[in-house]
Amino acid sequence: MAAPPRMNRADQQLDFEALKRLIHGKLVDKLDLNRLGELQGDNLRREIRMVVEHLCDTENPLLNRSERERLIEEVLDETFGFGPLEILMKQDGVADIMINGPKNVFVEKNGRIQKSEVTFRDNDHLLQILDRIVSRVGRRIDETSPMCDARLPDGSRLNAIIPPLALDGPSLTIRKFGSKPLGLEDLLKFGAFTPEMVMLMEGAIKARLNIIISGGTGSGKTTLLNTLSSFVQNDHRVITIEDAAELQLQQAHVLRLETRPANIEGKGRVSATDLVKNALRMRPDRIIIGECRGPESLDMLQAMNTGHEGSMTTVHANNPRDAVSRIETMVTMGGVELPLKAIRQQMASAVDLIIQASRLQGGPRKVTYITEVLNMEQETIIMQDIFRFVQDGIDEDGRAYGHFEATGVRPACMPRLEAAGVRLPGNLFQARPL
Repeated sequence: MAAPPRMNRADQQLDFEALKRLIHGKLVDKLDLNRLGELQGDNLRREIRMVVEHLCDTENPLLNRSERERLIEEVLDETFGFGPLEILMKQDGVADIMINGPKNVFVEKNGRIQKSEVTFRDNDHLLQILDRIVSRVGRRIDETSPMCDARLPDGSRLNAIIPPLALDGPSLTIRKFGSKPLGLEDLLKFGAFTPEMVMLMEGAIKARLNIIISGGTGSGKTTLLNTLSSFVQNDHRVITIEDAAELQLQQAHVLRLETRPANIEGKGRVSATDLVKNALRMRPDRIIIGECRGPESLDMLQAMNTGHEGSMTTVHANNPRDAVSRIETMVTMGGVELPLKAIRQQMASAVDLIIQASRLQGGPRKVTYITEVLNMEQETIIMQDIFRFVQDGIDEDGRAYGHFEATGVRPACMPRLEAAGVRLPGNLFQARPL
């Protein structure tokens, strides 16, 4: 008797997907899935797992142990979680997930982008998972509102855009954040900065200097902001303002605010500008804006200038000088009739330090500048670099390498640090490689 023909891997995968859809469909018939959001805990998952195990044994008792377990987990992920996304969210080392339609899923792992084997069945499957994600955090995405920012339960940030704006199917970008954010020791170990730079940054936070963290996309601005916030005194009342909450401050007295998009009628929008103005009435010691990207920049500068020292924010810019220009542009975007010189005077008196975060070739992230903002001379804001990173070249793996150095400039803010009880070594700023 002839042996049955062996199926190739593609056919096996199709059969597996068909079986998974069948079991998931039967599970949906058995359960009121609308109540799953109301029920919590491991007991529910265990009960549903028993139902799925029974369906597996009924529909295909010939599955081997590993296939059966994989099938059960994937059906549970489809039911409770984010379907095929679950495996990527659980993978260590994945920093970004980029989905360009249902069949093209890419991940950034260890600083490099690579294509993943994970796929979705079709556009409808991807839209179903996307809708589940955004609806859990009070957002929506549909043809009338085809773009969305949201956050996942673990704090990861999601941006999505769907047809008709995205031509090749729904597109998702997820910036992963673990339950335990990277701390100071982690960043020192990775060589993001040096202990000497930490001394100045810690002193600046404790002396309540106003700080802007500048950097490009994926340069580590939010991670750096989280790390610096650990130096904030525990008895300070800190108010954070974000579009999609991702800051993970460790202080006891933190009030988190999040902007809100307009509803389907175009009403109910709450902008960062609205939240900054409201935060000023809430007796904050410090205000932290996750990212300045519009007219709220002027409100932030005014807050820094009116007794809310020690405030922090991030901006998208390639170097400290560009960060100043970008803030100027964002202030004028608000339609405020202010002369450019007046905006620069506001900035020069409000901002004390600009910390530049950069993602270098090959993936390493470094603090490339710590720059002090001094004052105005005629029409120009005067700044000076205290520490900087000098790139020496590219190694055989295509990764940039270099060294940090002190420029030999003693910060003009030293009297403020000393008045706040911050004592730094006398030779900390001596010109030398670090």
